[in-house]
Amino acid sequence: MRAQVGDQLIVESPTTGATQRDGEIVGLHHEDGTPPYDVRWSDSDQVTLVFPGPDAHVHHLAHEPEGRPETTGHPESGVARDSARSLSEAVVMALVRDATAAPSMHNAQPWRFQYFRRTRVFHLRADLRGALPHSDPELRALHLGCGAALMNLRVAVAHEGWQAATRLLPDPGDPMLLASVTLTGPLGGETDPAGLYPAVHTRHTSRHPFAETPIPGPVCTALVDAAHQEGVWLAFPSGWHLQSVLELMLEAEARNITDAGTASDLARFTRRAGDERPATEGVPESAFGPLRRIGKAPMRDFAGGKRVPGRPTADFETFPHLALLSTARDRPEDWLRTGQAVERVLLRATLEGLATSFVTQALEWHDTRWPLRDPTSGMAYVQMVLRLGYGRPGARTPRRPVQDVLDTEP
Repeated sequence: MRAQVGDQLIVESPTTGATQRDGEIVGLHHEDGTPPYDVRWSDSDQVTLVFPGPDAHVHHLAHEPEGRPETTGHPESGVARDSARSLSEAVVMALVRDATAAPSMHNAQPWRFQYFRRTRVFHLRADLRGALPHSDPELRALHLGCGAALMNLRVAVAHEGWQAATRLLPDPGDPMLLASVTLTGPLGGETDPAGLYPAVHTRHTSRHPFAETPIPGPVCTALVDAAHQEGVWLAFPSGWHLQSVLELMLEAEARNITDAGTASDLARFTRRAGDERPATEGVPESAFGPLRRIGKAPMRDFAGGKRVPGRPTADFETFPHLALLSTARDRPEDWLRTGQAVERVLLRATLEGLATSFVTQALEWHDTRWPLRDPTSGMAYVQMVLRLGYGRPGARTPRRPVQDVLDTEP
């Protein structure tokens, strides 16, 4: 193993081949570039002395040799690559289109992408057009949405047959640059997370009633494992904890209905019949879902308490299945990791035949977010609450055209 300053050290899981940790090599101890190395880790920004093991390899970011032309393509995509160092414009646009199928709060789509042809690097940037100043003043939900888009990009890149190295918040001086994804070479034998790709465009948020049918244990375990792969805890509250979560959600929803700032955010990203705004963002009236008649499922009223002509009512679950995703710390990096975990869980749930929706009202108020945690479990910061079950799939919601969210650089 040999490296130069500026190269990337990637440590992979010995069982799945997925990237566990990566960092920039900032110092050498031997002139020939052999280990050990001083590495600044992307997940902590700390520099440590590293003796790489067999699960580590070096990616030469700035000075890799020119690749030999090839015509390798993903067997399912039918898209051929004419160079080991470049992607066609059509493939780049398709990858970003897949990424933007991700969910975000109020479908605000708070992301923007850059693709650098020479280095095969995607940058994911925060787009403040999708900010919610009253409901999300700290931009936590914005980071969650961007993390979900990042997960979709990783899935799509793997589906196209590429390995990718992901770095969160790669530039401390540019907080709006949330992540970089470097395509490092053809995918090896392990295709994770490519297997999730069939759910990328079939996953939709469902605001309809779900059946009271229990979720099988193996499915629950698969969802817990999906979150754990992104370093996030997933738990299914029950008993007194579930009742407490439901009460907090209902309290927060009642506040939202009467809070002027929250109503302003909601009005900005919902579209009623006859609205002349462009149909490229937000939640359209057709996706509001029915009004709850009975049941305890904590549904957000996207009509803001206003009457919608012809909107039906429905009976929702008495005992909804909720999942809490939590992290040990509460930093932008943790929000991005949670966003990736949320999308990985949603994609896996979709493949398992589950319908899904978000329950975020209590996360939007400081005094209702902290009590969501289960003090007996050791969980620290609850970042997301999901509602899962068997029911009618959700309606497709609009997305901005790829041309509006992608900049291609030389």
